[in-house]
Amino acid sequence: MRFDILTIFPDMFAALTRFGIVGQAVKGGKIEINVVNIRDFSDKPHFMTDDRPYGGGEGMVMKPEPIVRALQSIPKVPGNRKVILLTPQGQLLEQSLARSLGTLAQLILVCGRYEGVDERIRSRYVDMEVSIGDYILTGGEIPAMVIVDAVSRLVPGVLGSERSALEESFEDSLLEYPQYTRPPIFQGESVPSILLSGDHGKIRIWRRTQSLQKTLERRPDLLKRASLSEEDRAILEELKQRPSTSATTAGRSKSHDTNDLDGLA
Repeated sequence: MRFDILTIFPDMFAALTRFGIVGQAVKGGKIEINVVNIRDFSDKPHFMTDDRPYGGGEGMVMKPEPIVRALQSIPKVPGNRKVILLTPQGQLLEQSLARSLGTLAQLILVCGRYEGVDERIRSRYVDMEVSIGDYILTGGEIPAMVIVDAVSRLVPGVLGSERSALEESFEDSLLEYPQYTRPPIFQGESVPSILLSGDHGKIRIWRRTQSLQKTLERRPDLLKRASLSEEDRAILEELKQRPSTSATTAGRSKSHDTNDLDGLA
């Protein structure tokens, strides 16, 4: 899969291509990331990419000509592609959208700045507008990184195990169950004994119960769109009858407070 990112700050993406799972995917040839500097397509001698808005008002608006030239410079790869504008007005990025975008061969991400881009770019060249949340950022670069990270990890071969992507939070509209590793006892808190039992059937049920409980307590709205089995519904009914307790406290053998952080400063 190929990502083409249009930005006036290309250096911001250096870390994305060098580190972590995305960096490994780039090195391994699983994905390709091409960062395009919009300034390279602006007019000499000043190389301006923005100008004052018609009608007055505060701020500056990104000019259409450099963006169009940058878009026209990008080679098409075989398969479907979409041009996405990162904007607070766009469709909210959720896991289902990430999965849909992951089926494409090419994503072109246009990073807006200032007060946004000229409306003629939006109306003539953009296939989709995407937002990563209901808040305002200084530009589209960080949202573009979020999309690259969320989508690239769904490309076959990027993760070490395909189950890793399937079992994580939001993949089935549920939050993920608690995770533990060595040592078995840390600061007096024990790993839940069920995870040490070797009984994979009981471990599966425990994990599903914890996932449902955490979702019920923290994000009950997700349950409305989750695909729940009869077993899941029975577990939920039982959980609703219990006193409210946090799923993440399941293995604790003693209480903790902020004094646990003493001496770490």
